[in-house]
Amino acid sequence: MSRKITLTGVERHFENHQIIVSKTDLKGRITYANDVFVKISGYREDELLGKPHSIIRHPEMPRCVFKLLWDTLARGQEIFAYVINRCKNGDHYWVYANVTASRGPGGQVISYHSNRTVPDRRVVRDAIIPLYQALLAEENRHGNARDGMNAAHRMFLDILEGKNMEYDEFLFSLAS
Repeated sequence: MSRKITLTGVERHFENHQIIVSKTDLKGRITYANDVFVKISGYREDELLGKPHSIIRHPEMPRCVFKLLWDTLARGQEIFAYVINRCKNGDHYWVYANVTASRGPGGQVISYHSNRTVPDRRVVRDAIIPLYQALLAEENRHGNARDGMNAAHRMFLDILEGKNMEYDEFLFSLAS
């Protein structure tokens, strides 16, 4: 996590029938990683377990998207998102993620579960990459990371408002 990983620019792919699965505790530390996750990330299972899920965070992934993710989960809702992840060796891979809360017998959130599938390449190329580049530019325009994240989050909410759509509607409209 603390060591710098040089990006290779090489994209890895997984099969349409495969699903990347991980589970985390409430702090985002990985408690389960399936074989597909282990294989594509390039980490061994023991290198993932107990580590923050951000171990695979790609620097081209806007922080404001993760803010949206955590805000949505905090409201008790599931979320879908396109995510670019970084492999151990600096390669990357795109996923279409569905993140949900797992609840205990009393209904309290006890952990998080994420299933990631192969994303629609057209959507990634034509909509997500340009959007994420714009959000990252806004984040990087600010001297303070938190200010940048909040400004990009506001920018994204303004985009949604301009389209008169909620986030889920926007996301699903990209595939049509």
